[in-house]
Amino acid sequence: MLLEMLLLLTATKAGRQALKQKNVYPIMREFHRWEKDVYVAAACEKLIQVLIGDEPEQGMENLMEVEIPQDVEEKLREAHTKEQEELGKEEERMRREEEEKKKCEQTD
Repeated sequence: MLLEMLLLLTATKAGRQALKQKNVYPIMREFHRWEKDVYVAAACEKLIQVLIGDEPEQGMENLMEVEIPQDVEEKLREAHTKEQEELGKEEERMRREEEEKKKCEQTD
């Protein structure tokens, strides 16, 4: 929920500037290094990309007000769905690895 709030702050130029002034990027970079939840790590990556990226062009300072063409919006939804599927697979893979690790520790 905290990451979602930070991402919402990045929608405006003032919010992005405030996060950059408070040095949120190095904190998020370190957080990302130890985060094990794939969904949280993905949200963290998105936040980091916004923080290290270039500022949007003039007239697009408030990203919540940008008009998105319908075809682009559909592509973004498809990409989001695909990303969620991949994250689910990664989460399942990590869960299986953790179970295997626990089994090996129990047999030792």
